[in-house]
Amino acid sequence: MPRPSTPARLSALLLCLATSSALAAPAVLLFPTLGRPDSVTLQGRVLADTPHGSTALTRNLRRLATANWKGARVELSFLGVSAHVTSGADGNFQVTLPAPADKPFPVGNHPAQASVPGASTQAPVEIIPDSAPFLVVSDFDDTLAISEVTQPDKLVTNALLRDADTQQVVSGMAGFYGCLGADATRVPAFALVSGSPVQFAPRVGAFLSRHGFPSGFGLYLRDLGPGTLSDYKQPIIRGLLQRFPHPVVLVGDSGEKDPEVYAQIRDEFPGRVRAIYIRDAGNSANATRFKDMLLFKDASTAAEHAARQGFARSECVSAAFAPVAPTQARDLP
Repeated sequence: MPRPSTPARLSALLLCLATSSALAAPAVLLFPTLGRPDSVTLQGRVLADTPHGSTALTRNLRRLATANWKGARVELSFLGVSAHVTSGADGNFQVTLPAPADKPFPVGNHPAQASVPGASTQAPVEIIPDSAPFLVVSDFDDTLAISEVTQPDKLVTNALLRDADTQQVVSGMAGFYGCLGADATRVPAFALVSGSPVQFAPRVGAFLSRHGFPSGFGLYLRDLGPGTLSDYKQPIIRGLLQRFPHPVVLVGDSGEKDPEVYAQIRDEFPGRVRAIYIRDAGNSANATRFKDMLLFKDASTAAEHAARQGFARSECVSAAFAPVAPTQARDLP
């Protein structure tokens, strides 16, 4: 009898974990987000059980398999402004908190809180000033993290058998992002729009922190379901560009549809998209996919281009991507 494929074996384990009732403590996820001085929109999900696990595999599968809590009363607060909402059928919740008329939310990074009976959490909110030079909208899989999306078995391995500590980072991307902004006192804001599932938000946030990416990323991940198999990025990016008036730099990879999605956004928002950077992750033979975009293999190429265009600090790029001197051989005594 043929041996089941890796995805089939993991699907069976996922079903087993989904029917397990060993865990009983609820969990609330609150997604890191971007806001403006006049208001903040908080989003998250309530899980019926906390997705514990002794290995990366069990933790990741339980994140995906744990039942959602419909009808949970969620209390949210941010800088003294609070609200109560009820989670929907998928456990999701969303609320917009307006700043007091006489006291705008201060620019910078501040924690928001969310709690349900039996669980509470915090997540960072980055309040963006209108003076921010631009907004970076970034993909995650095969742009910042090695996910190998175009190879199903390797994708399953990276998605389920790795975690924030063991998934490989794309070399140089943290340095590239850290140098963006022509002035170190006026740096861009970052929004990560990814096909990674919303349940992986804590893992994605921990990955960015571990590998030295700039702080303050808003995380806008995919709510898995039949309606999000394709065209799930465009509504999120449109919403960001409607909410934030800043120029935009888009960064993705060639493995799937980032070039086509970004070209569509560029057409829909004339004059807003200042640059598109696409990491070569395969499927790059058709040059027409990358019209008026920079296709790059090494992050240093993107960083140097950004410096020439005034999107990055030249001295920072030179330091971040300085050649490593070869180790000098020593004569043995």
